[in-house]
Amino acid sequence: MAAAKQNAMKLAINCDMGESFGLYKIGDDEGMMPHITIANVACGFHASDPSVMARTVRLAKRHKVRVGAHPSLPDLQGFGRREMKMRPEELTDSIVYQVGALSGFLAREGMELFHVKPHGSLYGMAAKSREVAQAVADAAKVFNVPVLGMAGTLHEEVYPAAGLEFISEYYADLDYADDGTLIITREHHVVDPKRAAERALRAVREGVAQSVNGHEVHVRADCICVHSDTPNAVEVARAVKAAVAEYLG
Repeated sequence: MAAAKQNAMKLAINCDMGESFGLYKIGDDEGMMPHITIANVACGFHASDPSVMARTVRLAKRHKVRVGAHPSLPDLQGFGRREMKMRPEELTDSIVYQVGALSGFLAREGMELFHVKPHGSLYGMAAKSREVAQAVADAAKVFNVPVLGMAGTLHEEVYPAAGLEFISEYYADLDYADDGTLIITREHHVVDPKRAAERALRAVREGVAQSVNGHEVHVRADCICVHSDTPNAVEVARAVKAAVAEYLG
């Protein structure tokens, strides 16, 4: 089933969203939905709560946007952006728990889980730790869905070796270091929409991104990620979608 899903996909635009909590609102999910094709929905460990998850799933259904789970380390206060030490089996269990919660809300709306994408530090740890990547893979195998990650890291090596489909991301609103890794910040800042769109188009056409120091680095853009908590996220998403429209599935 997972293979059929990816093979039917052309280029996608994905967004980390559903990250509000209680009375606290993060990101403009309503504004972002018309400009994306896949939603990575927070599952409660770094952000979100049951009502936010339910609301985000219904919003995605209304806009015909596919939904995947965005599980995190159990770090609500740090928004999942602080590294933690967990046993592999404990980490797998925590991911299954989160994905299972979202799957319940999807089932209620008659929707299927499309993918899993680790959030924040969990994503970064899995890129460089085989043990962490395998723990993510073990959880994703329970649901038999693709995993989103970065080409050129252990994501690309471990997930397919576990029999999972791998979907490689290019980040339109983050900077790349000279070695091709992402520069992760605790807070996202305003991004120039035109520049983000031009870079995204080049990543799709040529498989190349420019680092912060002007070096060309290899990327693989099966999908393009934009973040809902970037201050001008809607403008960035709109510009990126327009630039790559001919490639979208």
